[in-house]
Amino acid sequence: MKVIVCGAGQVGWQIARHLSGERNDVTIVDVNADLVRRATETLDVQGVVGFASHPDVLARAGAQDADMIIAATHSDEVNMMTCQVAHSVFNVTRKIARIRAQNYLATEYADLYRADQLPIDVVISPEREVAEAALQRLAAPATFDTEVFMNGRAQLLGIMLDEDCPVLSTSLRQLNDLFPSLRAIVVGVRREDRLFAPEPGDQLLASDQIYVFTHSEDVNRCLEIFGKKTRRQERVVIIGGGNVGLSVARALESRTKIRVKIIEKNRICAERAADALERTIVLNGDGMDMDILMEAAIDRADAVLAVTDDDKTNLLVAVRAKQAGCAMAIALVNDPTLAPLMGPLDIDAYINPRATTVSSILRHIRHGRVRAIYSIGDAEAEVIEAQVLSTSPLSGRLVREVEFPEGVLVGALMKGDKVLKPTGDLRIDAGDVVALFAMAKDVPEVERLLQVSVEFF
Repeated sequence: MKVIVCGAGQVGWQIARHLSGERNDVTIVDVNADLVRRATETLDVQGVVGFASHPDVLARAGAQDADMIIAATHSDEVNMMTCQVAHSVFNVTRKIARIRAQNYLATEYADLYRADQLPIDVVISPEREVAEAALQRLAAPATFDTEVFMNGRAQLLGIMLDEDCPVLSTSLRQLNDLFPSLRAIVVGVRREDRLFAPEPGDQLLASDQIYVFTHSEDVNRCLEIFGKKTRRQERVVIIGGGNVGLSVARALESRTKIRVKIIEKNRICAERAADALERTIVLNGDGMDMDILMEAAIDRADAVLAVTDDDKTNLLVAVRAKQAGCAMAIALVNDPTLAPLMGPLDIDAYINPRATTVSSILRHIRHGRVRAIYSIGDAEAEVIEAQVLSTSPLSGRLVREVEFPEGVLVGALMKGDKVLKPTGDLRIDAGDVVALFAMAKDVPEVERLLQVSVEFF
């Protein structure tokens, strides 16, 4: 597949890294020559320096025979125009654009992106993706990571194992024997900063960060087995009243009876948030100021969500809130190299906007009937949900008969609307939906098993 990635920033670079690692023909375009040079020197990609929306630049990038264009520059307008030029001049089949400004995404303007208007096949909104990720973290406070799969019937849970975890030193095979009715599988383990797909004989150790794929009805039981208490979120303090904070507060107002307070430093943003929300209390002040935190009753809050546009502010506010007595802290962190600090700083969970955006884009560029993708860590692994095609090597075989790579584990199988725990004797049929955990190096083989075919784009 020939793909043009416009924008060599964090998201563009990561997408190019994924695609080039899977032997696709990738060209990356950016106006910054240094970023293009970095991409071409570290990845197996071609580079073109110039404005992505200029026809001559796209021509140099090979748009005339490209299968897909992904516009992820820092400018919404450049991304939109790039898709227009790719469609009108080069007839590129698939066009994906990252658009940040919420004004472009209002429901009343949905027709803007029709093929006969502004031809964009998929619009990715980082703010909406991050807001949804924050809501999922709040919904599962005992986890450091979570994602919903299979139409809400299954979940991926990231769980840190503490010293008092009741199943420490227990092998995964024995865990299955102890809880045969538990519809959950440990699909990934991070130990000493190394992520791997575990074997049945592997034991669980204190400080392990495990990824568990479970039926949604078994989430609470699963958390209890691994020593986590479930608690209700009734009081939430949000630091940052920008697009993300506003989106989360709106969702909490519409979905629950949670009491929400927002602290926003910029007066204009604070006033805008106050006007847009009904039951949320908005305080104009610095989230780093302990007095304003106490005014928001941070010591009695069930959770603090730090989502300003500054990583260090988010980390420090989260730490200060926990020290003041807040039960749970979630921080928005753009720089993945800061992730190892979460444990020592006692921050319960973090959200990486790049990872959420990359996951969203990958969902739309994978071959086969891919329904969802979640990128884990710094693009170290993926959880892929896909429908099994009749031509797939998986179709008609028992789970134990499939030669999965060492870094791939089956998380669950859905037949109709019923989610099943994968066992060796479970048969995979055409039309079933399968969820697979795959280390990055094994994703190409997973795509082969899902029957890679361009006809399913």
